[in-house]
Amino acid sequence: MGCTRDAILEALENLTADEFKKFKLKLLSVPLRDGYGRIPRGPLQSMDAVDLTDKLVSYYLEAYSTELTAQVLRDMGMREAAERLQDITGKGPHFVDRHRADLIARVTDVDGVLDALYGKVLAEEQYQAVRVEATNPLKMRKLYSFAPAWDLTCKDLLLEALKNTQPYLVADLEKKS
Repeated sequence: MGCTRDAILEALENLTADEFKKFKLKLLSVPLRDGYGRIPRGPLQSMDAVDLTDKLVSYYLEAYSTELTAQVLRDMGMREAAERLQDITGKGPHFVDRHRADLIARVTDVDGVLDALYGKVLAEEQYQAVRVEATNPLKMRKLYSFAPAWDLTCKDLLLEALKNTQPYLVADLEKKS
């Protein structure tokens, strides 16, 4: 397991049974970022800490799952646990996670990005699956569909590719950060 998964799992395992139940209840109502959906209530109720950790990371990507877990912990009045979680995993969400919606909407040279990621982040099948999409937003959305399996190095490589192919877009988004 990666650092993020381990940190989230540790935070969830440190909850009492009642706190864990409350965590899952609050997770169903916490406001989510645009572009993210909710974990369905039925499966969520029966999950243990390990299953919920895996589901959080697969649904919300590594950085956002940490942020979301910390937010729910804070909403529960568990500030210390939330701060410890964010300290362990770093300072916050990665650039490519924070600006997901903008990147999907605004990247114009997706093929250049794909070429930079080919062989380092993307396998042949993934590369072709993205290229076959009709529009740049659809290509970026498809590219992001592979992101749950990426570690920090993969996200850094995507950011580097974006800086090389879309320097003005990246500069504009960095101003927003």
